[in-house]
Amino acid sequence: MANHNQSQLSDLQRGSLDDEPRFLVIGVIRKPHGVRGEVRVTPLTDAPDRFTWLKKAYLGHQQDAQPIEIEKARLHKDMVLVKIVGYDDRTAVDDLRGQYILIDESDAIPLEEGEYYLHDLLGLVVSTNDGETLGELTDVIETLANNVFQVTGEKGEVLLPDIPDVILDIDFDAGTMTVALLPGLLND
Repeated sequence: MANHNQSQLSDLQRGSLDDEPRFLVIGVIRKPHGVRGEVRVTPLTDAPDRFTWLKKAYLGHQQDAQPIEIEKARLHKDMVLVKIVGYDDRTAVDDLRGQYILIDESDAIPLEEGEYYLHDLLGLVVSTNDGETLGELTDVIETLANNVFQVTGEKGEVLLPDIPDVILDIDFDAGTMTVALLPGLLND
């Protein structure tokens, strides 16, 4: 995961209306753990220890997120074991498989200088360092090596790797991203 994002990007993170709460996905429930209502959660955040102090969260998706209270959480290998208030046995949590744990964007850990959320990139106008407009950044594909930015414009879809040789500048105030095209990035 790149150092400039704090949580995974997904359609769940994009609010549909500006006055609706925006949620950030921080984990996905995998399966029950034990018989007392704990669940195994795959953390989708650069700070999985946040679960240990998290008290309030949401369960579901952007459009149907339900508030939950976290009773306790602990790190366990590459997972987080979470106990949600009101879910007291294995049967109660079994139906939670695949559900997302979200937080309100206003409860997010403050970002450091130069960091940003991947969803903040959506909608940026992408241009080359030669001034050619490629289009709008429409999606971010997360890979193990680096993120890939999908840009859609008049030339169709362009996939740009999130590496310093390609991504030269991001200006959120201007709503732009400046890139250098490496050979083979455009389908000419």
